[in-house]
Amino acid sequence: MTVITERSAPGPKPDIDPEPKTVPELITFGVIVATPIIALIAAVPFAWGWGLGWTDVAIAAVFYVVSGLGVTVGFHRYFTHGSFKAKRPLKLALGIAGSISLEMSVLDWVATHRKHHKFSDKEGDPHSPWRFGPGFWSMAKGLLWAHMGWLFETTRANREKYAPDLVKDPDIIKLHKWFPVLAITSLVAPALLGGLLTWSWWGMATGFFWGTVIRIGLLHHVTWSINSICHVFGEEAFESRDKSRNVWWLAIPSFGESWHNLHHSDPTCARHGALKGQIDISAGVIRIFERLGWAYDVRWPTPERLAAKRVNV
Repeated sequence: MTVITERSAPGPKPDIDPEPKTVPELITFGVIVATPIIALIAAVPFAWGWGLGWTDVAIAAVFYVVSGLGVTVGFHRYFTHGSFKAKRPLKLALGIAGSISLEMSVLDWVATHRKHHKFSDKEGDPHSPWRFGPGFWSMAKGLLWAHMGWLFETTRANREKYAPDLVKDPDIIKLHKWFPVLAITSLVAPALLGGLLTWSWWGMATGFFWGTVIRIGLLHHVTWSINSICHVFGEEAFESRDKSRNVWWLAIPSFGESWHNLHHSDPTCARHGALKGQIDISAGVIRIFERLGWAYDVRWPTPERLAAKRVNV
């Protein structure tokens, strides 16, 4: 006689991804964190003497803008929150641009950030500065953790749980697998450009220093500041369930990401700086993509939605 047993339903996916961070990954994070800090200390006397030219400025600026917008417009507003829809060439371009920031692959970046929004400033948040509680020393420790300490956790956010749509996207999987190649390209390309444009080994060296080391270090610390500074300091204009705040002096280098309060109040909104005087470069870029027909179904804020979420003053 055949016995038929009822198959149990699959349980919920765990928060932790079954693939932990490897030792080489953690060492890489360490190098990425430490090298720019050392380089920034050396940058002032280096530039004052003979180490900075217009070629270096141009290379560093171009790579900073492309990779930075790849993170803010691509990784954040498009891939994570679906603030707009993009045609396939734009999707691929944004994925590549975000990858050369060397922050994470698009898959890991999105999974981590979606988990952050689910547990924002509560237990389970990957990088909340309130992790150790209030008080001066707890907050100092929490700010350091939120800024870059969390990168050294051996576990990662579960990709299938927090980014199931991307796991099923063949383009995203290819970008994820090609992340090491894109990262190496991001490291090497500024040096090659510096050497070709100046036709000198010195131009290659300064191109690497400014276009790779300083550019990546600055972009990373600006991005990490959104996790740390913008969850402790600043102003609150909209109601949110966490401690997200607006920090005006980070608006330009972060391309508008530091208008963080509205973002956490209305995560799918394509514009974070929606009030008068709030400069949001990323939203301006999305507007250009929309007018060119590359982006569509953009979730722009409306006066009604903003009014409904405003803090009563």
